[in-house]
Amino acid sequence: MSFIQRFLERVLRNSPRRMARTSFEDLSQDELDAHLQVGRYGEYLLTDAIRPSFGLEIVPREGYRRDTYRDPETGATMPVLAASVSAERLFDVFMELLTPLGDEIDVVMESSHESEPGFHSDMYREHMDSVIFKSTLYDYEELLLNDGCTGLAALNPNGPMEVQFDEHKLIFIYAHDLAPFEEILQASGLKRDDSLRFISEAEHLHSTDDAYREQFDELKFRLGIDQD
Repeated sequence: MSFIQRFLERVLRNSPRRMARTSFEDLSQDELDAHLQVGRYGEYLLTDAIRPSFGLEIVPREGYRRDTYRDPETGATMPVLAASVSAERLFDVFMELLTPLGDEIDVVMESSHESEPGFHSDMYREHMDSVIFKSTLYDYEELLLNDGCTGLAALNPNGPMEVQFDEHKLIFIYAHDLAPFEEILQASGLKRDDSLRFISEAEHLHSTDDAYREQFDELKFRLGIDQD
């Protein structure tokens, strides 16, 4: 089965209840098929997890930007790096970004497999050896890259420092000192562009299937996460 067939089966035919009304519903089948088959925009390659809006309000491209996160309850702020990386290098860049977190990390797995659009559930594991964590992730590279309902985050347990690999296959880094993370992004060839917009900031489609849900549960078990 081709990617376009798998994508249509996963997102549009088997799970129509998951989707709110979108402009995709106004397309003919041929228009939709043609759009979903496009996985490359210039030098930027998408994973199988996501596709942009038909009108391409945002054209996917590589780069990173600096932002500031503000806690809505406390008003506290935290510097953020947000990065978009082409699929062929995405997993390697994410793994490199885990290094500054230290030898021990807390882990958060994010799942929207059984959630309404816009929501997900978080599952936690505290105090995991980072070498074991990285080794485990290599066994699930396909899941992490291509499942549009799986996300993952790693945190330094001793301070506010987090690397998040979200369902849109974007990377977010929260830390008071972003320098070591920014050095990794730059060494990977990414350029800073604070005007950069991401695929998640416009209409888009996620893709998943039952096989990925099973792999998610396997990874959860491997990481020692046994309950939500």
